[in-house]
Amino acid sequence: MSEHENQPTDQNGQHPNEADWQHQTLEKLVFSALKEQRRTRHWGIFFKSLTFVYLFVLLFYALDWIGAGAGAATDHTALIDFQGEIGSTAEITADSAITSLQSAYDNKHTKGIILRINSPGGSPVQAGIINDEIRRQRKLHPNIPVYAVVEDICASGGYYIAVAADRIYVDKASIVGSIGVLMDGFGFTGTMQKLGVERRLLTAGKNKAILDPFSPVNPKHQEFAQQMLDQIHQQFIAVVREGRGNRLKETPELFSGLFWSGETSIEMGLADGLGSSEYVAREIIKQENIVDFTTHESLADRFAKRFGASMANTLTGGSIKLH
Repeated sequence: MSEHENQPTDQNGQHPNEADWQHQTLEKLVFSALKEQRRTRHWGIFFKSLTFVYLFVLLFYALDWIGAGAGAATDHTALIDFQGEIGSTAEITADSAITSLQSAYDNKHTKGIILRINSPGGSPVQAGIINDEIRRQRKLHPNIPVYAVVEDICASGGYYIAVAADRIYVDKASIVGSIGVLMDGFGFTGTMQKLGVERRLLTAGKNKAILDPFSPVNPKHQEFAQQMLDQIHQQFIAVVREGRGNRLKETPELFSGLFWSGETSIEMGLADGLGSSEYVAREIIKQENIVDFTTHESLADRFAKRFGASMANTLTGGSIKLH
């Protein structure tokens, strides 16, 4: 009889060594499974957290919660973009422009500011507010120069903003000028007569229906509107003269609403020289590290403003613009 057979057995008929071995093996398998499960859960949490952080950063950028130029910790040239039409519901607004300017000036590493303009114009009110803020900040920070750099076009309201800068640089083929005011709309009276449509309009106030597109033109209303346009035009001219000073070479056509190439605008005193944003940063400001401080609207805000603007235009029928 072998030694193994002589060993006592437990109540299940197993030898103690064999029972211990099975118990230990089972215990190892259980702990191994638990460790693997725990390891899998940890990696799952890690990748889920990484995905959450990634989506959170994307959301920050999409909604513009991260301030423009917030990470600028070294000396730089601040860049503020003015791209598109000017208006309270357009691409360029006074609120966003003022926020961008304040951010650029508040950064202690800002050595100069470039206003990169590519705009056909727009609201005289919004352009005027931006012009006032630029001049105010220049007085508060005389050691930080401000230069306007024109890309494709700097016309009307766009030029209204540009003249607030210390100097204006253009490309030789840029479009510059168009110092004038317009108020546009449509008249549907002839169409309504052909269709047999009768206009029924009730007002309280004899001039409440001024420039109504569905009513014939009233000469008195037209004269009143023209006086208002002339007044705004004179305000525009005064801003240009103040901004350009004795550099401006006035001619009868200068304030007529005409526009010129960048090369001609320099000869007329509307601009100071040729140069791009990179050129001005490198050669004029002497700081070629450019940091963008432009404040961009979120997609939700942009949609809301666009919807509001379309509704307003539908109800009012027109607006005054520097175009």
